[in-house]
Amino acid sequence: MEQPIINKVAESGLITLDPASFLPQGETKVFDLKEYLFMGLILKEKDFREALKNLDWEQFRGKNVALTCTADAIIPVWAYMLVAVYLEPVAAEIVVGDVTQLNRELFLKNIAAINPEEYQGKRIVVKGCGDTPIGEFVYMEITKRLRPVVKSIMYGEPCSTVPVYKSKS
Repeated sequence: MEQPIINKVAESGLITLDPASFLPQGETKVFDLKEYLFMGLILKEKDFREALKNLDWEQFRGKNVALTCTADAIIPVWAYMLVAVYLEPVAAEIVVGDVTQLNRELFLKNIAAINPEEYQGKRIVVKGCGDTPIGEFVYMEITKRLRPVVKSIMYGEPCSTVPVYKSKS
């Protein structure tokens, strides 16, 4: 008589958390202050205000916006504030920086939305293999968020894990 096949991974109570599930969602757009500089160097307040007033802000509706200046120019802080006044009502998110910084901020926001209580006393495997490159900071932030409440954290796949943390209680 044959023994039934038992899926020990399924019975282990491990919860697999895929960092890719925290990837930023939505379209990204860059707002480059360089486009509003006189001679590529100077921000003229009157001209800048007029240009912003006449810009079609609908192009940013629902998008994640990286607010940056790719020119080597000194931009007054109020310029970023003024652009934010126009972007805030239409953009999904606004971050000062390039697209990489925008994605990092969005990743962090998504991880911060994890409800740690859902993982209270659980054994977690943070998935380590996937098609999408995930920065090390994502793994660290997930660990920081969950360590205070989980029983254990492992890295990898349920069939082959590296222990990262085990609660002493």
